[in-house]
Amino acid sequence: MNHIHDYDAHGKQLCCTEENKINAQADALIKNKPVKDSCCTTDDDQHTDDAGHDHTSSSESNFKLFLPAAISLIALLIALILDNYVTQAWFTGWLRIGWYVAAYLPVGLPVLREAVQSIIKGEVFSEFLLMSIATIGAFAISEYPEGVAVMLFYSVGEVFQTLAVKRAKTNIKTLLDQRPDEVTVIRDNQATTLKAETVNIGDIIQLKAGEKLGLDGELLSEIASFNTAALTGESKPDTKNKGDAVLAGMINLNVVSQVKVTAAYTDSKLSRILELVQNAAAQKAPTELFIRKFAKIYTPIVVALAVAICVMPYFFVEAYVFSEWLYRALIFLVISCPCALVISIPLGYFGGIGAASKNGILFKGSNFLDTISTIQHVVMDKTGTMTEGVFKVQEVNLKPDVNRDEILKMINALECQSTHPVATAINQYVGAIDNEIILNKVEEISGHGLKAEIDGKELLVGNFRLLDKFSVGYDIDPASIVYTVIAISYDCKFAGYLTIADNIKEDAQLTITTLKRLGVNITMLSGDKNSVVQFVAKQLGIDNAFGDLLPEDKVNKVKEIKARNETVAFVGDGVNDAPVVALSDVGIAMGGLGSDATIETADVVIQDDKPSKIPTAIAIGKQTKRIVWQNISLAFGVKAIVLILGAGGLATMWEAVFADVGVALLAILNAVRIQRMKF
Repeated sequence: MNHIHDYDAHGKQLCCTEENKINAQADALIKNKPVKDSCCTTDDDQHTDDAGHDHTSSSESNFKLFLPAAISLIALLIALILDNYVTQAWFTGWLRIGWYVAAYLPVGLPVLREAVQSIIKGEVFSEFLLMSIATIGAFAISEYPEGVAVMLFYSVGEVFQTLAVKRAKTNIKTLLDQRPDEVTVIRDNQATTLKAETVNIGDIIQLKAGEKLGLDGELLSEIASFNTAALTGESKPDTKNKGDAVLAGMINLNVVSQVKVTAAYTDSKLSRILELVQNAAAQKAPTELFIRKFAKIYTPIVVALAVAICVMPYFFVEAYVFSEWLYRALIFLVISCPCALVISIPLGYFGGIGAASKNGILFKGSNFLDTISTIQHVVMDKTGTMTEGVFKVQEVNLKPDVNRDEILKMINALECQSTHPVATAINQYVGAIDNEIILNKVEEISGHGLKAEIDGKELLVGNFRLLDKFSVGYDIDPASIVYTVIAISYDCKFAGYLTIADNIKEDAQLTITTLKRLGVNITMLSGDKNSVVQFVAKQLGIDNAFGDLLPEDKVNKVKEIKARNETVAFVGDGVNDAPVVALSDVGIAMGGLGSDATIETADVVIQDDKPSKIPTAIAIGKQTKRIVWQNISLAFGVKAIVLILGAGGLATMWEAVFADVGVALLAILNAVRIQRMKF
């Protein structure tokens, strides 16, 4: 059957519609070649795949796919009836041969053409050549029915392969089609339709009910409900309030809404998702790479063995009959086709990536599906990963000589320089930013907090390590406070602190329970205060938890775990998590609230920020690997048995067809099964 990397939509297209562009992009992903911006190319070839099936029209019916095979089948059945059941004197000689040739051509010509083209390209030992030699050889020794039958079943296998790949492409095509090309922009109180890529940051988009949002933005309307399935895999409507972030690909469900654009077309969350999926095919799993290399070596060896089976007995067998040994060699060739391996294994991995995408989990390559299936230890961040990352100020404790209103205004002005959830909580508590406050020498100190100068006086806002770093004394014990504490220093003097609380995500407990059932060890690492980390860990049942960690401390902790030869996955969302995400065997990023740096570094992205998707990702990886190895075992097992029988003259061409096409069909059906599974 077709090599998946040869499965292409190449050639000249007269019209580059959006639908054709999406088809071309999806085809490129299947065959692991670069995704072009345009589907219009200048090649002279027709828009066909390796089996000669036309894919220029997305409305191509299954009837057309099966039509050549149906014609050959009817002609073959008539010939078999005339040969064996209703014997006719006229059905002999050249007329009989011509009938079988006519039955052969609808399914044989495309394969013969591909064999010639493969040889021209330098790919001599392709499955097309093997099938051509086997079937032409069958005609040469007057085994006409078997010659037609072999090519017929091979053609049917090609059709099923095409349908399987089409099904796999559907997930990608759906994802690629989530972002509209045009949006309605309000300028000078007039609604204007513009190309989405030409819209500027700050423009106001009007979104009607049922329309998809083309760019990331901020909701200006009071309230609106959105279908976020394109981004998260969740069909449940998500209600957004004024000021909330809304993302490209979301569908407005109820009232006309207005959105202020906050990111360029190419920088939207959906653009990054599409880029991740488009690049996923380039990252091959070790099993897939091995099979490809194996097939290139395996096929020439089998051809040589087939020649030996035909010729060598001449020197050792007394009653040598050339046609008998040629028949055995042809059987050997048919059985040897590596179709089941070469198509079903990549399709299995691609199905795993598709199944994960449907669940709001993006794998950047099939190699990560393999690795995540072997995960022994999950290390996770706390804030934004196991907790909601939505903080609220609980209390304000300031020194008696500190002006409460003034210090809070200064803190608010400084925190607006940060994107940390703590900054949002402080802003919500204090209110509007006082623009009269002038900040100088603003500096973010990683793992500590923020520093600035106001009227020549130093302002520090962060954890107590920040105060220690600048030798600011304080008269309280931070460990005695359970909540997250924001320490404040002004003019080199301790001014007090704020306490901030964060809620544990509703599915966090389920996540920990499921991971434990999978036999996975769990560790929580956080830069947050240790007492808070221990409090959350105790509620969730996590035995190993560490707080007050700097980014380099997290890296060292993960190195300690890896030193024990454990396969490690790290789950995080903050920019400080990017180094440890890169260090782990599988880096998992929370994609909804997660920072761009972490998402770019991660190997797996969870789009809806639900930690329960972590065990789901592991389950998909395990199931994908299980299916791939089932296909490998099935293909090698059946082929080995029938190869031995064929060489010994105990198997006919019919058994050879089953060993090749039958096993390939079973493997393909098994590979696409993962796309129907619920996780």
